[in-house]
Amino acid sequence: MAGNKKPRKQYRPKPVLNPIVVVGENIRPVASHTSYLMDIRLGNSSAMAALLQGHATKRDMDRIIAMSNIVYALMETKFGNEYDDLAKQARIAIISIAHRATTVGRFVPTGPEIKALNDLMELHDAQMDAITVKDMDRAIDFARRKERNATRLPVGYLKGTES
Repeated sequence: MAGNKKPRKQYRPKPVLNPIVVVGENIRPVASHTSYLMDIRLGNSSAMAALLQGHATKRDMDRIIAMSNIVYALMETKFGNEYDDLAKQARIAIISIAHRATTVGRFVPTGPEIKALNDLMELHDAQMDAITVKDMDRAIDFARRKERNATRLPVGYLKGTES
């Protein structure tokens, strides 16, 4: 009977978090994490540059879509609600670029779509300067929850722009 017992696992204690550090980190602005913020801005800028030069890949478009999702998630948590129309125009531009890519075979924006996406990038950068780490975590959780529940924020979310 001794051969049927499961072998015992070695005890591994849970890591202890210092609550002061956790609280302090959550109230710090995202702008104080310069390397993280620089990586985000460089990635978004390179995706936009690839789109403008006409050699954007699906990964570049995914990056732009993720930026748009974070803008909408931050707007849900009351950061930049006054720019709702600007974000809607950018979302419509992303959708039309994606639809055009199915026929043309590559991602090619028009002039007004470029302006809308540049405005979206400006809004995203301004939101990143204004929010804290905790706000960013909430926005990411919100976007992931929407994606997991298959309630993404594309056309149906745009009030009055059913297509």
